[in-house]
Amino acid sequence: MESTVPHIPVPQTTDELGIRRSLLEDLALKFLYLEGEMTVRELGEKTRVSKGVINEVFDYLRKEQFCEIKGMAAGDFRITTTMLGKERALLLLSQSHYAGPAPVSYDEYVSRVRSQSVRDASINPEDVARAFSHLVLAPQVVTQLGTAVVSGTSIVLYGPTGTGKTTIAEAIPSIYRDHAWIPHAVEIDGQIITVFDPTSHQPVEPPEGVESDGRWVLCARPRVIVGGELTIEMLDLQFNPVSKFYAAPVQMKANNGVLVIDDFGRQRIRPEELLNRWTVPLDRRIDFLTLAGGRKLEIPFDLFVVFATNLDPKTLADEAFLRRIHNKIRVENLTPEQFHEVFRRLCEQYALQYDPAVVDHLIGTLGKELRQPLRACYPQDIINQIRWAAQYASKEPQLDRETVATACRNYFLAPSTAA
Repeated sequence: MESTVPHIPVPQTTDELGIRRSLLEDLALKFLYLEGEMTVRELGEKTRVSKGVINEVFDYLRKEQFCEIKGMAAGDFRITTTMLGKERALLLLSQSHYAGPAPVSYDEYVSRVRSQSVRDASINPEDVARAFSHLVLAPQVVTQLGTAVVSGTSIVLYGPTGTGKTTIAEAIPSIYRDHAWIPHAVEIDGQIITVFDPTSHQPVEPPEGVESDGRWVLCARPRVIVGGELTIEMLDLQFNPVSKFYAAPVQMKANNGVLVIDDFGRQRIRPEELLNRWTVPLDRRIDFLTLAGGRKLEIPFDLFVVFATNLDPKTLADEAFLRRIHNKIRVENLTPEQFHEVFRRLCEQYALQYDPAVVDHLIGTLGKELRQPLRACYPQDIINQIRWAAQYASKEPQLDRETVATACRNYFLAPSTAA
């Protein structure tokens, strides 16, 4: 994967940071108090700023008698807080516990998000084929998916349960070949909003020999997945009354990437409530978030939203909202040929002997005896049953009629005998 995202020049002075110098000075003092004793270089590494910037901060802290020099270490000053510095740090910590990389400004964040828009990503059929190569999909579905991702807007994947909608949704982010810069945190009116999240953002190595602003992390385009745990509160800034700073909502973490709403319609938030909340963002590509004091912030809504559901979309949203979801793909059950291909690949993956006759017999059993369609999840689930049974019996797994029949008994409910 090659990055087409330009590097971010390293600010060499506090004036080039785009944030108030006092904010960085306060942040450095909190770090110094919490760590006890540090070198000036270590303080710069913690705050993710350049040597020139941290030297300015050190000069200020020393001038105001907030820190003192304890000695030298590898040619660098080793410093600690004075009593006056400790008092000041405790006051600052009572106002906000944030002690992390220096934030970027709101204006810089907005500009950066727009400059690396998900709509501007270069995508071709080869990218889409590569992303879904591990799945068995009809060619027209792959084409539909590629067309949807090029739009950079939204998509609803719908159809019967077990057809692989979640697996497809999770694979969409791997289509992108380029990267995006994600800030550790953003500062707005003195308030800190943390954005970078290791669970949603996958850092990548920047180009060799290129130094960039350490307040930003070069990542694969974000991939945020939420399911039944989604609440209306998760769509706004998360203020922690103890730490007294904010965490970004899921859609802000997903900016410049993909947000997957899995099992749409089964969240703790009612579908119409979520859809009403996102009417403006999906239309105008902007979102409005609220600070604790009530101030509204306009934030870019630059993400590809994937709704995956096994419910009828018409029962989840009205026609006006469904019109705003520009791409709709129904994911069907497998054909017998596709079912065979999935089994063949799984047998190769788990070093099992693939026997087409056994799979044909299973297809017949599913249709005639168990009254089940050919769901995409069944090959993996049945092979898992075979492998677990073999592990329990301390023998090598085998794909044959007997092991498949046992797997079906363990996996499926007995068909209803009711008239």
